[in-house]
Amino acid sequence: MSDGLSARILDMVTALVVLIALGILGWGLIRARPYGQVGILAWLQSVVLMAPWLLFFSLFAIGIYLNLVTVLFLFIFSTGLYIYIGNRLRAAGQDAVLSQKASPLTGPSAPVEARENEASSTAPNGTMPVTPAPIAAIPEADLQAIKGLFGIETFFATETIPYQQGVIFKGNLRGEPETSHDRLSIGLKERLGDKYRLFLVENPDGKPVVIVLPSSADPRPSSLFQKLFAGVLAIATLVTCLEAGGLLLGFDFFSAPDRYPEVLPIALGILAVLTAHELGHLFMARRHQIRLSFPFFLPALQIGSFGALTRFESLLPSRKVLFDIAFAGPAVGGLISLGMLLMGLVLSHKGSLFQIPSEFFQGSILIGTLARVALGHELQNPIVDVHPLLVIGWLGLVITAINLMPAGQLDGGRIVQAIYGRKVAGRATFATLIVLGIAALVNPLALYWAVIILVLQRDLERPSLNELSEPDDARAALGLLALFLMITTLLPLTPSLAGRLGIGTPSLF
Repeated sequence: MSDGLSARILDMVTALVVLIALGILGWGLIRARPYGQVGILAWLQSVVLMAPWLLFFSLFAIGIYLNLVTVLFLFIFSTGLYIYIGNRLRAAGQDAVLSQKASPLTGPSAPVEARENEASSTAPNGTMPVTPAPIAAIPEADLQAIKGLFGIETFFATETIPYQQGVIFKGNLRGEPETSHDRLSIGLKERLGDKYRLFLVENPDGKPVVIVLPSSADPRPSSLFQKLFAGVLAIATLVTCLEAGGLLLGFDFFSAPDRYPEVLPIALGILAVLTAHELGHLFMARRHQIRLSFPFFLPALQIGSFGALTRFESLLPSRKVLFDIAFAGPAVGGLISLGMLLMGLVLSHKGSLFQIPSEFFQGSILIGTLARVALGHELQNPIVDVHPLLVIGWLGLVITAINLMPAGQLDGGRIVQAIYGRKVAGRATFATLIVLGIAALVNPLALYWAVIILVLQRDLERPSLNELSEPDDARAALGLLALFLMITTLLPLTPSLAGRLGIGTPSLF
């Protein structure tokens, strides 16, 4: 009865994922149509990226399983088509920008555009008209120097609005976002040094605005207490990794600490994956000259650790940098984990150290499929002898996949924010919490992560200095591939599909 309930809930989650994806595509088409060719091309890119997922999970929901070769072919084909549409989209976008720049500022459209901006002047929350008022947060001399930055080739400011300790400039973006932001930022530094930061973002109406804030509002470095707390969590994680090794070997490490030589290799393997993950973040952050806080590891008795939380201590220049840093950790940790898993599958034989019930391989689509290819009919036996590297790699992939969930400031949430922007990232966080809430009916671990996200990680990453420039097609494809591997790692096989693959029970085919 419990297996039947689990299967029904799994089917509900799968169907929910498909329905959410279809809803997003339908909503995107409605939003894209008013923008003409550019909007439709952008929508088609979303369709191409989501099509393999939709096909995979739709067939999965009705009991048809696509093998790994077919899935990889679909992703390669969709990636190529995505890049082709991206080239068409950039060409159409450049034509639109050139057309906009070609119309003189003093032409018939300019006064109308200015009057529309004045008529629609709203507060940053878009709720009520704002009467221009004296700017008190920034000295008048600095404000005039900042206003002198704007021009027809970058950003044509039409209105100035006080905002927190700085100021918002509403107007019209007259060039490519990246080029315009670079020119404005360089000019600001030449005029006023390091006193201010210039943000190019969208307002709630979807129109570009420039926000200038004093550098005193930059992220603060970690305090001594925070660093000490990170050290305590690291020590606790070392202990829980030893305990996880003991549980895998069939004893309680806390009751027999003298047996540490037996669990130390497993604990070091888990710690190697965690360290590689954080070094990936650190290397990419240093490459982009971004400061990171100490990692705050999350100890867990079941698998040693749930990964780590890391805070940015510098402003990010663009969404591309956000993607690079967020993606680097899971990429390094995931590749090392996958390497350990594959090596463990190759080295597994009768008499290997670990004996695992074959039903365990039903707990992951990705791992079950790889194990079926490598171990073959061995998975039809009740107990399967496996090499320790397989178990360590498996745990590493689970840890990596958990951190790739598209929510808040997790790596997956940052990747979604970098590719799709803050609005979509907020919706993805909400959807993830709903899915975790449903999954918690079967697995209490899902409830734990829902609480972690809700309490610690629900907020999105702060906007980058240039929030308008999107990552390129290659980054978007890599991000979607990472999210797909996350789902295939965490989503289990249904009993019927596992039986057809010959995992746990003799295959009928």
